[in-house]
Amino acid sequence: MSREANVLFDIPGPRARKRNRLLSVLVSVVLLAILAALCWRLQAKGQFEKQLWTPFTEWTVWRHLLLPGLLNTLKAAAVATVLALIFGAVFGLARLSDHWWIRLPAGAVVEFFRGIPLLILIFLAFFVPNKISPAIAESPFGQLQRMSVDYFFFIFGVESNAGVVTVPAFAAVVFGLVMYNGAVLAEIVRAGVLAVPKGQSEAAYSVGLRKNGVMRLVLLPQAVTAMMPAIVSQIVVLLKDTALGFIIAYGEFLQAGFKQVPANYHNNVLQAGIVVAIIYIAMNMSLSRLATWLEGRSRRSRRTSAKTLGSSGPPPAPGMTRQATGEPGAA
Repeated sequence: MSREANVLFDIPGPRARKRNRLLSVLVSVVLLAILAALCWRLQAKGQFEKQLWTPFTEWTVWRHLLLPGLLNTLKAAAVATVLALIFGAVFGLARLSDHWWIRLPAGAVVEFFRGIPLLILIFLAFFVPNKISPAIAESPFGQLQRMSVDYFFFIFGVESNAGVVTVPAFAAVVFGLVMYNGAVLAEIVRAGVLAVPKGQSEAAYSVGLRKNGVMRLVLLPQAVTAMMPAIVSQIVVLLKDTALGFIIAYGEFLQAGFKQVPANYHNNVLQAGIVVAIIYIAMNMSLSRLATWLEGRSRRSRRTSAKTLGSSGPPPAPGMTRQATGEPGAA
């Protein structure tokens, strides 16, 4: 902590520093005692037996269970992140439209998907199409349903057989992640743009820019930097929420590490949970570090891209003549 005083804290005096050190030591001792008691209890229950931890040191377990699950998690997270960012940008900007027929429907869509629990969205995407697609196939919208599956949704593994649409677990998980997190990102985009000082847009309008140019050239570049921490936090949430694919038997990392490994190796649920949690923490910390680096680089590039007054040094002093400055045309 900085030794300088600020509006919230004064520099601690000798007695305060001594008291703080004493409290830090006491808290550390209490935490170590709790950790030691926990480890002793686990040891008494045999949770440190070698056979319970050995599966996570075997390449076969990683190759056939953990790595495929981790790949599925990253694949779902990557696809959902890209689509959620697009969804959030489109609907966030649509909520800022001057036209009510764009602004109101966009707001309704965002509030609808933001208010539904993610797990329900996954269930709806996984179970509902199989139930209602036969009726749609016999209606005037049957051709539209078939073309949608054949020309777009097939990318996500969606299939249509005799009018019955089957949605795989991957597509259901991605749909739920995109709709929920995209709605939250739309609010982040809207709030980020509105947080830019009003004078910025007024200055842009004063030089003749239209709203499209003001948004694209002035507001969004400034808003993105301000939105970056919130966007990254939501992407971290999205990555963790891929674990909900466990409910519909999507073979993601949690399902592989927390269900399949204990089922085949002495029911080591605790050990599997610890290993899975550590890997999730590592992925999220790596993502946060990457975002922090990108944000810092964006800020530095914006500072260094500012134009200077000239390349020949500072401007001349007010009393200097044209002859002294060496400008062309001097007498």
